[in-house]
Amino acid sequence: MPQAIELIVGLGNPGNEHLDTRHNAGFWLADLLAREAGAAFKRDKRLQSEITDILVGGDRVRLLKPQTYMNASGRAVTAALSYFKIAPERMLVAHDELDLVPGRAQLKFDGGHGGHNGLRDIIACIGSAFWRLRLGIGHPGPGQRDQVVNYVLHRPTTEQLEPMLDAIAAAAEAIPVFLSKGPERAKNQLHSRGKPARLAGDPVLDA
Repeated sequence: MPQAIELIVGLGNPGNEHLDTRHNAGFWLADLLAREAGAAFKRDKRLQSEITDILVGGDRVRLLKPQTYMNASGRAVTAALSYFKIAPERMLVAHDELDLVPGRAQLKFDGGHGGHNGLRDIIACIGSAFWRLRLGIGHPGPGQRDQVVNYVLHRPTTEQLEPMLDAIAAAAEAIPVFLSKGPERAKNQLHSRGKPARLAGDPVLDA
């Protein structure tokens, strides 16, 4: 089966102050993939990103961490797709997802941004026809926009962290399946994982 993904983009915000925040779950996945492959990210000013290559089952895949801050992620993604001549549908964007509880991760093709500013900017730049890897971070519950912003820009609770890391590890394990056996097999593997115990205070938002 031909390779389906050539570029994996992990979304997050640069800087040590953002390193451990929920909004950087996409960076966590990219860092895990690089670490497991023995690769190191390097800054590329042309692409406004940190970038590296890894081998996944014999296929070369590029990993990208935009350094533009979340709201301008589309600039870095557009530059990378253009420079490497990669079609958007052969890109996978890993991002934090408010509407999934910690411990859940889902693959999805196309769709809206769901209020995620990184996805919003990417869609504005290249359209919506690309793969997404949604990494659950939970939701603070009903409230004003400021409450959501504060939530995503802070570290997960001790109770949330372990299931988040477990889901990110499972997502990383699904990527070789995606490349070798196709997206449906990868989705089945990832989505059939045991549902995590609902954490105290988590609203019922497990989409």
